[in-house]
Amino acid sequence: MNNSPTWLTQEAYYRLKAELEQLLNVERQAIAKKIQEAREEGDLKENGGYHAAKDQQGIIEARIARINQILANSVVGESQEASDKVAQGMVITIELGDKKMEFLLGSAEMAENTELTVYSPDSPMGNAIMGAKIGETVSYTAPTGKLLTVKIVAVSHFEG
Repeated sequence: MNNSPTWLTQEAYYRLKAELEQLLNVERQAIAKKIQEAREEGDLKENGGYHAAKDQQGIIEARIARINQILANSVVGESQEASDKVAQGMVITIELGDKKMEFLLGSAEMAENTELTVYSPDSPMGNAIMGAKIGETVSYTAPTGKLLTVKIVAVSHFEG
């Protein structure tokens, strides 16, 4: 994984900030209360409520850490209006074999309110197509080890 910043729309940035505030100020306190109540019930070894609450606390803390990482390493703005080059934050159409695919190249957090599939710029395909021009063909090795070739068909503005 490279250390390139995550591109976010302003809306996605605000949505993540609101989720972070909710997790920090509401969810974290609620789960701490559940854990304390479960502790008061006694034997922790066989206390299912305690273990479930601790698992939920781990999920909340992981999400807090992930959002903090995204926000700390993000670039907020609008995607490019038009370009003939693949860039983060744009909708890309490719031909993969005899199939056409359209997807957003960026962060899953920015596409929360859309039907588009999202590919990370850090994924094998995202890395391979970054900077490629319309009409260009690029190859990359999939996680399965198979060599795949894709042709860039279109690059367009993301309306997110």
